[in-house]
Amino acid sequence: MKKYYILSLNPTAKHDWDRCILRDPLTAKRPDLAKLVSEAVGADTGSYLISVNIEVQVLEQAAVPQAEQLSLNVSEVNEKPQLREVA
Repeated sequence: MKKYYILSLNPTAKHDWDRCILRDPLTAKRPDLAKLVSEAVGADTGSYLISVNIEVQVLEQAAVPQAEQLSLNVSEVNEKPQLREVA
């Protein structure tokens, strides 16, 4: 059984769970790896000693988008009249 996933790595992410994300390319859901293994084993109740081979092949790498910098013309902001709150 061959499955395809999108792996997103962000070592500077604020939370641990956002540093390495594995997602389905069509649904964007995180795969339930235990469910995938149980489907491969079958429906018989019991405990199994299994071997899982993971072969990773990078098919394409998307560039990380750079944060856009917006320029703000300070003179335009200062020329606009400011509203005052009347009590």
